[in-house]
Amino acid sequence: MGLVDALVDRSFRQTKDGQVVVFTGDPRKRGYLVKFPEEEKKIRSFLKMFYFAHLYTVVFGILLSQVWATWLTYALFVRPASHLLESVALFFAIYALVVGLPYFFLWRAYRHSLKSFGTPAEEVPLAKIGAPRRQWIALAVVFGFAILILSAILVLAVRPAVP
Repeated sequence: MGLVDALVDRSFRQTKDGQVVVFTGDPRKRGYLVKFPEEEKKIRSFLKMFYFAHLYTVVFGILLSQVWATWLTYALFVRPASHLLESVALFFAIYALVVGLPYFFLWRAYRHSLKSFGTPAEEVPLAKIGAPRRQWIALAVVFGFAILILSAILVLAVRPAVP
């Protein structure tokens, strides 16, 4: 569970005074003081459960959606390779139902449970936390390169066969 533990550890910070602050992840960049170690354990176990359910839903949802989309593509089309856009659209429709709906309910339950982390009196504003600008630029370059490779693959896969 190293991945889940790493995700949970990112939600906790220590102030200069040594107090533990749980970071909720909302856009207002706020955290709540955790007064007791038992409360910290309770919040950590809740976050582990949430992140495990999140990863489980996304990973197995992608696999299940891909299998169902492949099965339906071969069942509906005589030559599936010539219906690439239809098969991709079918995958996204299945993915929206298989992953989107359960994830919506999971996220709604998570947002509702955030209120139990602390009271407004325990709220602590956090400094701006984000990746340095160089990391964002590197991420944009990698993402652009991936889009370029994907478009090249799609052009080669969809081009007409030469007789």
